[in-house]
Amino acid sequence: MIIDAHSHVHDPVEGHLAALDDAGVDRAVLFGTRPHPERAVDLASLRREMSVLDAALSGRGNGVEGHRDAWRELHETLAAHPDRFIGFGSVPLDLPAEDIAALVEREVVGRGLAGIGELTPPAGRAALIEPVLAAARDHGGLPVVVHGFAPTTASDLRTLAHLAARYPAVPLVVSQLGGANWMDAVELVRDTPSMYLELSTASIVFAVRLAIREIPDRTLFGSDAPYGDPVLARTTVERVTRPGEVRDRVLGGTLGQLLGIL
Repeated sequence: MIIDAHSHVHDPVEGHLAALDDAGVDRAVLFGTRPHPERAVDLASLRREMSVLDAALSGRGNGVEGHRDAWRELHETLAAHPDRFIGFGSVPLDLPAEDIAALVEREVVGRGLAGIGELTPPAGRAALIEPVLAAARDHGGLPVVVHGFAPTTASDLRTLAHLAARYPAVPLVVSQLGGANWMDAVELVRDTPSMYLELSTASIVFAVRLAIREIPDRTLFGSDAPYGDPVLARTTVERVTRPGEVRDRVLGGTLGQLLGIL
């Protein structure tokens, strides 16, 4: 089974399904989203959508109200296409720990979602995810996905590794190959057994090759669609691997086992 480990709700969903079909992807992990760059028709409209993303990544508008539309879109898409998408639910990070725990129980576990994410702590504040890790642990070790590209810093990646060591029963996925800090991300994930590295939006192919070589059992194919493309992401993995067990694990085997669907 080929599983895209990182994608966001598309509007309309048909474009996403077509991209998955073109890539030969069976299922995709689906996160909610507030920005919709796929709606853009020109540079001005893309700037408007990306301003929403910038606000989210900087920690603005991250309360419960800011998530409601994204939650609604996610649940509607999952209900319409349960055979193609695996739902993960995000929660605000600027709440008391007990409120975060309650949201995880209600909006993730209570809705039958498979994990938590994509979490987007502001730069320098990766420690904000600790209450989420505690809640994930309390619900049997739900996987947690954290944004890895900018504004995530090398220091944030080290914080994530430190937290992962404190919560070893929780699979912690760093997305987007850690962005510009990909070498740090590879080292930290390699040396922290409960961490995984998702490979989308790599700036150079060599980074994907090296990550898989260093962490063959904990690297995950992902596209970050609509920011990335499933066809290109799968092609990149296949370009730097040979047919066989490692490629199969990266393209879905590892994630399928992690989620209990293989």
